[in-house]
Amino acid sequence: MGAARPDDGAVLAAVAAGQAEVEDLIEDLVRARTVLGAEAAGQEVMRRAFTGLGLDPVDVPLDADTLRASPAASPFGWDVDGKASVTATWPGTGAGRSLILNGHIDVVSPEPSALWSSDPFEPRRDGEWMYGRGAGDMKAGLAAIVGAAAGLKRVGFAPRGRVELQSVVEEECTGNGAAACVLAGSRADAAVITEPTGGAIWNAQVGVLWFSVRVAGRPAHAGEAASGENAIEAMVPVIAALRTLEAELNVSPPPPFADHPHPINLNVGTIRGGDWPSTVAGECVAEMRLALYPGEDVDGLRRRVEETVAAAAESDAFLARCTVEVRYDGFACEGYVLEHDPVIDAVGQAAARVYGAAPPLFASTATTDARTFQLYGGTPAICFGPYAEGIHSVDERVHLPSVVQTAQALALLIRDWCG
Repeated sequence: MGAARPDDGAVLAAVAAGQAEVEDLIEDLVRARTVLGAEAAGQEVMRRAFTGLGLDPVDVPLDADTLRASPAASPFGWDVDGKASVTATWPGTGAGRSLILNGHIDVVSPEPSALWSSDPFEPRRDGEWMYGRGAGDMKAGLAAIVGAAAGLKRVGFAPRGRVELQSVVEEECTGNGAAACVLAGSRADAAVITEPTGGAIWNAQVGVLWFSVRVAGRPAHAGEAASGENAIEAMVPVIAALRTLEAELNVSPPPPFADHPHPINLNVGTIRGGDWPSTVAGECVAEMRLALYPGEDVDGLRRRVEETVAAAAESDAFLARCTVEVRYDGFACEGYVLEHDPVIDAVGQAAARVYGAAPPLFASTATTDARTFQLYGGTPAICFGPYAEGIHSVDERVHLPSVVQTAQALALLIRDWCG
């Protein structure tokens, strides 16, 4: 049997009492420069945080062969040896519902860092805000998870149902850190991913496909440019054709995106071409991201991308003289929708007791690890977390009071969901 059930006031006060520790944890996490391939320093911070809760952290390694054999994973062309998600289980004392609380440790690049007002990896406080890469997306969410558990432990609460805390890698590029957890057996009656939702509940999201287009032209001396084929210039009609596909995909969006003005976004994220100002560029590679609706197949979007690029190559005389190919690396994941599930009601009720009003439901035009638990782990999943601004942009920041409120709502959720 667990300890007596603490009332709302006791839980909220106990979580609020740990505000300084939560903010210090965010600072430590921001200082860890956890871009792709450098996540280890941040995971060490999370191991210490889980240990500080009296829990035993466990590494969940990313095994390349296991991931490549699973439909839950996305393709990747880099080395994952030594990478691991980190989990810690708060065991239940009896028959209660189980819960996964998940966040990701990895962040996107802050470049160009010259645009920032301060060092993106040195946390800076300004009133109620904390600045830094990853402060909002989503190290504050990880800190809120720790803060919720710490608050409950202060009042002597012991859940009946198991609570699994997770800090995963590669959410920003593949989702394979969460997939590794699911493949290792992470299952629960519900999962909450503490993305920066601004106190809303995200119960739907698009899928995402990463792809690159490579154009090989013919290099030549700039003084004889007409004898070459400029691959950079040849990429222009490819992007234009893909913009036409993007427009087609945004015609008559299905629910729950029907009222969204532009749910499917094509992003030309990187472009590399040529190697000398006086040489006609012989090669150009553009890396892009395109979304798809819940219920749609990733292979179907791949076919449409390939057909669009092939049609552009055939219809443009200049491009027709070049070699054009499409490649895939990174995200290849479906979207999902969760409707009328008990976890939505439970999170909504817990949040309402913190904010004074029930949070809205929101269909996200981004993708998160919620889909992995929902589609491949048999675990109903939603996103719920603090308020942040400038994510994936310059001067990213998180509203510190909202982090405490998130932790308070999570603590009430654990108490009521797990028993």
